[in-house]
Amino acid sequence: MDASSAFQDTLPVTSDALLDQMRAAGIDFELYEHIPLRTVEDAKTVQGHIVPGGAGRRNIKNFYLRDRKKRNHLVVLEQDRAVDLKALGAVMGTAGLSFGSADRLMERLGVRPGAVSPLAMATGADKGVTLFMDTTIKTAEWVHVHPLVNDRTVAIRPDDLLKLLTNWGTEVTWLDM
Repeated sequence: MDASSAFQDTLPVTSDALLDQMRAAGIDFELYEHIPLRTVEDAKTVQGHIVPGGAGRRNIKNFYLRDRKKRNHLVVLEQDRAVDLKALGAVMGTAGLSFGSADRLMERLGVRPGAVSPLAMATGADKGVTLFMDTTIKTAEWVHVHPLVNDRTVAIRPDDLLKLLTNWGTEVTWLDM
């Protein structure tokens, strides 16, 4: 199975249910449907035309990581930021970072590879996942995130994203990179 909305019924929380939850909470968002995007390079093929670009819009990349102590982390960074796992671990205050497996990703965040985003904390908050986000996200007008599938992108205001995260019991640790 891939990470597209065609298989959302196999997820703990469907993309449709998440979008309904966001609407019910009064969250303002824009929804864009597109081809499945698995990488930043894929995402750049739709940015600026299917998904609007321009000043005030922040595109992100997301990493599901485990540390040496087997703790699970979701790290959200500006999409063009260079990443060195050893240096990232030092900024996070942990060591021995490595990418989590697809099975653990589904177990902990309820998504498949290619659909990771802060919205996966809808599941991750109750599964012991800690969330680290790039401070540049706070200054955006809109942040582009996948709503649990990789053939949809939601543009959401940072304050609304934080409201959702707080409602799910998620505390954000900000990374000043």
